[in-house]
Amino acid sequence: MTSWRKGLASVLLGIFAGPVAAQRPAVSLNVRQYVSVDTAIVALTHVRVIDGTGAPPLENQTLIIQGGNIAELGNAAAVTVPAGAQVIDLSGKSVIPGLVMLHEHLFYPTGPGVYGNLTESFSRLYLAGGVTSMRTGGNMNGYGEIGLARSIDRGEKPGPWIDATAPYLEGPGLPLGQVHELKDADDARRMVKFWADAGATSFKAYMHITRAELGAAVEEAHKRGLKVTGHLCSVTYHEAAALGIDDLEHGFLASTDFVTDKKPDLCPPQTGTQALGALDPAGPEIGGLIDDLVKHRVAMTSTLTVFETFTPGQPMPPGQDMLEPSLKQQFEERYAATQKNTRSVYPKLFANDRAMELRFFRAGGLLVAGTDPTGGGGVIAGFSDQRQVELLVEGGFTPLEAIKVCTLNGATYLGKAARIGSLLKGKQADLVVIGGDPSVTISDIRNVELVFKQGVGYDPAKLIASVKGKVGLW
Repeated sequence: MTSWRKGLASVLLGIFAGPVAAQRPAVSLNVRQYVSVDTAIVALTHVRVIDGTGAPPLENQTLIIQGGNIAELGNAAAVTVPAGAQVIDLSGKSVIPGLVMLHEHLFYPTGPGVYGNLTESFSRLYLAGGVTSMRTGGNMNGYGEIGLARSIDRGEKPGPWIDATAPYLEGPGLPLGQVHELKDADDARRMVKFWADAGATSFKAYMHITRAELGAAVEEAHKRGLKVTGHLCSVTYHEAAALGIDDLEHGFLASTDFVTDKKPDLCPPQTGTQALGALDPAGPEIGGLIDDLVKHRVAMTSTLTVFETFTPGQPMPPGQDMLEPSLKQQFEERYAATQKNTRSVYPKLFANDRAMELRFFRAGGLLVAGTDPTGGGGVIAGFSDQRQVELLVEGGFTPLEAIKVCTLNGATYLGKAARIGSLLKGKQADLVVIGGDPSVTISDIRNVELVFKQGVGYDPAKLIASVKGKVGLW
């Protein structure tokens, strides 16, 4: 092909590739069984709009969905509903942006030291819970999660858009045969290259990585425009920030910065829990760390849902009926034992971390959120995402702030805020219809009636029914 023809082909490709991303996605027969609204033009009328920016709700709005986008959004008296549109009267109901959650998993603890692959059931439950975009915070399934992300993008399976994290970047010390042990910094570079070539779109460092390995992984990932997060222990938050890490998982609960006998590149015997429990959340020590993280533009992921399961006095997590019966019984027994633990350190830790996360947010830090369905079980996709929003509010955030953390902030971290994370004319039609007003009563966020992803409306009840009692099997 001559150079001018190549140039013309490139221009034409750019012209025709642009609009494709904005169109309604293809939906296979397998996915269509969970769809309740798939019309060229949809008008949501008389609805309360909570736009995800933290701004006050707008009452009596009309939102027009066309071509996978929000075509119009404004006061019901000022917006004309196009001829032929499917009109859905949402009087008394609210719409929020689709949740953008950044510590999700497609696996679950199914036995001692074993995590089962739940790509099918969890992906449906995330979508049913209002999650339209998510990052997997670590991968136990290798190519499986990358393949699932592609299948969802092609419309072959229901689920959120997925930022698929590669298998963990971890050194020796974790007793899990599903996790590769890094040998050195060169091995970390090789692993990043291999999985980036395989289609992974982000990376997660884990507890026993060294500073040299983490620095090498961050450098290699950044060369490709990809980000690295971390559930750390051997490396402190200050050290990770200096190495260029993009995000830190589990709020402050994985920090070992305040352990007095912390040795370089080693996870201390008691991690950082005792030191963190002794800190004053309003004190100068945590303030100095927050200032350093904000200066380095390191995001932080709140995962209160997993720590709630360790904390006596907290309610039974929602969604337990989704579990395969033996797993349901297993968690119920563990929950009962947790409630009886009068010597648990977690009530103090849980309270401290929530106060520190709020302080980080108020200081201008980019706080994002996820749920982490690992630990000892009980954290169920979708249900836990709604619970995470509630827990932020219980920790001192306003409902509007908590919704922003779980929508626009997540989109901002992913570099997708121009398309998702808030409700605005021209943006992608990812939104959740909720019975009630979560800007006043945050528990209303559980009343998900309809989930739009790229303009296609999914029925949460059908998605939930398809996996009830089966989570843990597939």
